[in-house]
Parts: sequence; C-alpha cells; structure tokens
Amino acid sequence: MNLTDPVADFLTRIRNAQGARHQKLDVPASKLKAEIARILKEEGYIANYKAAEEDGRRVLRVYLKYGPNNESVIRDLKRISKPGCRVYIGRDEIKRVQGGLGISIMTTPKGVMTGRQARRENVGGEILCEVW
Repeated sequence: MNLTDPVADFLTRIRNAQGARHQKLDVPASKLKAEIARILKEEGYIANYKAAEEDGRRVLRVYLKYGPNNESVIRDLKRISKPGCRVYIGRDEIKRVQGGLGISIMTTPKGVMTGRQARRENVGGEILCEVW
C-alpha cells in the first residue's frame, strides 16, 4: 500500500478508532508519527504510545484516552499542511487553536513541537495539524 500522506492517514486512523471506541490502534511507524504521538501524549490527548514490532514490521501502538463518561478526549483532528499544498507560517503568525483549547503541531528547524512551544522558542515552520 503506497501512502502519499502518512500523517493524514495516521490522524484518520486515530479519528476512526475513537469513533469505534477502540482502546488502541496500530499504525506503520515513522519518526514523524512518533513525534506527533509524543506531543499528543504530553498534551493529554492520548493515554500512551510505544514502538512495537509485528510480523517483522515496525508499528506504532497508540493507546487512546477517554473521559469519565466514555467520551473521546480528542474532539477533532484536522490536517492543515498537505503534500499538495504545504502551509508554512512565521513565528508571528502562529494562532491559537479553538481559543486556546486546542493545539497545533508543527515541524520547525528545532524539531516537532506545538504552536505554543514554537512561539516560546521564537521559530516558525510547517503547520502539520490542529487537535482539539
């Protein structure tokens, strides 16, 4: 299976797994997806993640998180920068997601980080997605 946009695939798998109330999901591993998962965990959107090996393939196992009434912690995930239309923003253009309730995940020269961290570090970059 050839994926043109592995990040969008990753976000869609999370969205679908939450809709089906799964506890965990496996996605083909990559450094970028691991970084996105790290940020989602740090910000409290997923319970945990770990790299695993299955049938000789590296997979990223993501453990989803639900609230006390079994509602998903993640309301929505939105891909911003796509392979066909990259979206780069300077440090002054980083906006708050959902009035500060959500996060944006971006790749910067200093690595993958949230929009808030990028503002603090004074760097711009490619805005991958928004989560709230």
